[in-house]
Amino acid sequence: MNEILIVTGMSGAGRSTVSAALEDAGWSVIDNLPLELISRVSELASPGAAEATGLAFIVGRSGGVNPDQLIRTIADLRLQGFVAKLLFLDAPDDVLVSRFEGNRRRHPVAASSVANAIQGERNLLQPLVEHADLNIDTGALNTNQLRRRIAEMFNSVQSSSMRINVMSFGYSNGIPRDADLVLDCRFLPNPHWVEELRPRTGLEQEVSDFVLSHDDAQRFVGDLEAMLTWQIPAFAKEGKTYLSIAIGCTGGKHRSVAIAEEIARRIGVGVTVFHRDVERS
Repeated sequence: MNEILIVTGMSGAGRSTVSAALEDAGWSVIDNLPLELISRVSELASPGAAEATGLAFIVGRSGGVNPDQLIRTIADLRLQGFVAKLLFLDAPDDVLVSRFEGNRRRHPVAASSVANAIQGERNLLQPLVEHADLNIDTGALNTNQLRRRIAEMFNSVQSSSMRINVMSFGYSNGIPRDADLVLDCRFLPNPHWVEELRPRTGLEQEVSDFVLSHDDAQRFVGDLEAMLTWQIPAFAKEGKTYLSIAIGCTGGKHRSVAIAEEIARRIGVGVTVFHRDVERS
């Protein structure tokens, strides 16, 4: 076990959910350890942890993250030979305000209001946003969706090489803020207007066949496959370890789902697929 994941981010963005999902995916998870102890604990990881997928540290649950110190800690881990990555969890301010007000939690950053506390924390953590290997926006995800996405991205089958996630989404529900590449397939004929296909999703063969049967769909998928064939190795050469490809249609139920599944199939091993909006009505 030489893979270490540091999980931090905005308060209310889902660290508890990510912690549980990582444990389910076979990771050894240590919560809220002082930063100065992370390097030592990593060296002294128990024999049981050696059989885990990796070691994850959940940092900053109490609001006490020191960005400079955390960045130095990650650099030290890498010098020790660990594959150390930083995952930053985020969400729009209005979503974070709603989460705190909805469960009546007190924000860990002292301020005159929840909104001011969130802004202060965002300003403090900005260096980590820029330094992160992977940023995940949890604003449009419920707890089950976030757990599923983490499980798919960090399961024991994945290696420590580049992780590629293909995501489908609906423009009506907002563009994913954490995507590296965003592609629009709304130019394709919409199964929504075919009565027998409307209640189905792009995961079902009939809908997939309808979407992919059109010449424009085949050209779109072929062009995207050709682009990714040279882009993925180029990204990897530059040291990128996570690549998120988002494909959108109007509602995220039919066209984008079918296209995302087809792209993932063509890319091959090491790709996970996440359908953000397929369960929305």
